[in-house]
Amino acid sequence: MKTISILILSLIFSNLYPQEFTEKEIKSEVNEVTVFIEGAQITRKKKVELAQGKTILKFVNLSPFIDSKSVQVKAEGEVTVLSVNNQLNYIDKMQKSEELQGLEKELKSLDDKIRTEATYQSILREELLFLQENRVIGGKNEQVNVLNLQQASDFYSSKLTALKMKEIERNKTIEELNIQKSNIQKQMNTITSKKEFPTGEIMVKVDAKKAGSFSFEISYIVGNAGWFPSYDIRAKNINEDIQLIYKANVKQDTKEDWNNVHLKFSSSDPKVSGVAPELKTYYLNYNSMPPSYKLSSNMVSGRVTDSNWEALPGATVMVEGSRIGTVTDMAGNYSITIPNNAAYLSYSFIGYEPQTLPITGSIMNVNLNESLMQLDEVVVMGYDTQKSSSVSEALQGRMAGLAKNKSDIMIRGSNSIPLSTAQIENKMSVEFEIKTAYTIKSDNKSYSVDMDVYELPAIFQYYCVPKVDKDAFLIANIIDWEQYNLLEGEANIFFEESYVGKTLLDVRYASDTLELSLGRDKKVSVSREKLKDYTTKQFIGSKKEETRAWQTIIKNNKSEQISMIVLDQVPVSTLEEIEVNVQTTSGGKQNMETGEIKWEFMLNPGAKKEIDLRYAVKYPKNRNLIIE
Repeated sequence: MKTISILILSLIFSNLYPQEFTEKEIKSEVNEVTVFIEGAQITRKKKVELAQGKTILKFVNLSPFIDSKSVQVKAEGEVTVLSVNNQLNYIDKMQKSEELQGLEKELKSLDDKIRTEATYQSILREELLFLQENRVIGGKNEQVNVLNLQQASDFYSSKLTALKMKEIERNKTIEELNIQKSNIQKQMNTITSKKEFPTGEIMVKVDAKKAGSFSFEISYIVGNAGWFPSYDIRAKNINEDIQLIYKANVKQDTKEDWNNVHLKFSSSDPKVSGVAPELKTYYLNYNSMPPSYKLSSNMVSGRVTDSNWEALPGATVMVEGSRIGTVTDMAGNYSITIPNNAAYLSYSFIGYEPQTLPITGSIMNVNLNESLMQLDEVVVMGYDTQKSSSVSEALQGRMAGLAKNKSDIMIRGSNSIPLSTAQIENKMSVEFEIKTAYTIKSDNKSYSVDMDVYELPAIFQYYCVPKVDKDAFLIANIIDWEQYNLLEGEANIFFEESYVGKTLLDVRYASDTLELSLGRDKKVSVSREKLKDYTTKQFIGSKKEETRAWQTIIKNNKSEQISMIVLDQVPVSTLEEIEVNVQTTSGGKQNMETGEIKWEFMLNPGAKKEIDLRYAVKYPKNRNLIIE
């Protein structure tokens, strides 16, 4: 009877106080990384020895910037994943790199030296004050002879000189130490931010049907990483193909190094909304204003600083809604090429609140504020997620495994032996994959990786609008460009073995033919002048008639024949009482709706072509009309 009572009490207490889970700490390595335009997906794989029953696996030393909702766990074998949650460990701080630790040691040593010099300065000031207060020699009833006065003067002069020289030396030493301190602080800023971060942890509650070794795969999206494309466009001359070098500019400061990982670059952005846009009713009113365009050029530059106006080197600047981006230099300065329809720029930096600002001019300086990290636990059940404050509250479920792509792609490093490359083209994005192991440290430094090189057949043509700009621009027309899976980005132009500037490769609005501007060619000269002999004003009955005449001269100073397009215009009347009569176009084709005149011709080496444009405008003589 006593035995039965003890058994019943044991069952009751076992129900009231559930069995405690065994907790096991797991240290793992990053095996695969897919870098998105913003963020990256990290995959870690680890074999774990488990006893039969329920265990909590704590994956430690992870990034503190994990997106909790993105955590996925896959387990192989007779084991069930019951719940998953992400948390931060504020006790065990992220381990600092040896380079950072060395710089901090140097910084502390400099601070000690500066404090020592400041103490010496204080002593010198006390000595100077003591000397000045005791300059008076002799008493009230004591006469001072010339010898005593001379000795006192010599002593005071020599002592004062020595103290002042020491003060100058101390000031110079402190100035030099402060310069060294500033340089070390700038170097530290290129490695990491000033802020200390906790470590990330993922808690996985599992139930093993039997003891054994089980393979686990965890993946998650992490912030403070990303890449954007850029290009080098090289053209030796207008008779050879264009060489286009496709580059990825990648950096990460996720607080976890990617050592010898299987690396991919993806054109997708997991943060972009997938909700389709909707049109709103367009209400027109007499008081409505037409749109205004404040951007005066296609280049925006400026400086990114923190709340104390200190430079933020390595901050990311992106054109909102595109993949066009750049990073700030050591002084926090940036310069970025802007497409015509761009409206916003986004600014981000590790440990700071990102900002998205409207483009208001060609110079934009931005201050970023430090961000406060928030903990958001997520419990994964089946294929959905549920918030929970306790692991034990999670319902039993199995995590969906990650879909894997077995296609192979290789990328050529900027300073390495070229590798053969290929691309994975999905329905929604394009991926570039490196077959060989690749390492990117969490140092906030930007790396440029040559992903692919294309030889593009092109049709070259010169283009000029002398009314706006008298320089001739070389345009390369590329057909079948879609097969290269290009993304919009800045491009450095090299023509005839010389760097000629930057252009914008914007494929978002390209048609069947992609036009690449290779910049200005000074060997094609263009001039446009008003012909005064044909510029007249006369009265005809109730009408007034004004004539305008322009002459454009194009000269080919190159050693090869060129194809040329020249554009000009005549005014277009919006009233019946205003008549525009085009008299001379030198064979140009007129667009009756826009007034554009287009000349397209071939020009031999050393040859020149003269284009005359003359038109007359007739309107009522009692009205005034401004004619160019």
